[in-house]
Amino acid sequence: MYKAKYQAVLDLGEELNIKDGKVEEAADKLKIWGTANTPYEKDALWNKIKEIGGDNPSDIMADIKVADNSVYARHTVTSGQTLGKIAKHYYGDAMKYKEIFAANTDILKNPDIIHPDQELVIPNL
Repeated sequence: MYKAKYQAVLDLGEELNIKDGKVEEAADKLKIWGTANTPYEKDALWNKIKEIGGDNPSDIMADIKVADNSVYARHTVTSGQTLGKIAKHYYGDAMKYKEIFAANTDILKNPDIIHPDQELVIPNL
């Protein structure tokens, strides 16, 4: 019953390649464990849990660890993206592009020029 309710969370976990994932359905709740690659992925899972179960769901227990806390995320640039669009996606604020640029000066020389397939560090803010 709970597994069906939270299937979208489990699907997202697979899509994000959550490591060491485990799911257990108990009498009164769904229990899930795993390790996300970055804090962004952990946040995405929790946001999906809250979307389904509300801000403080009592029918699910999730223990999601993070493998790499040194960055918020790693992002591979696709065609048509800008640092502003990327910042809006991760932080909800396009003006945070400056922080993304500063974290990637080893590969970026101009904040207005990025190329598809570049892997950018999205810093913890």
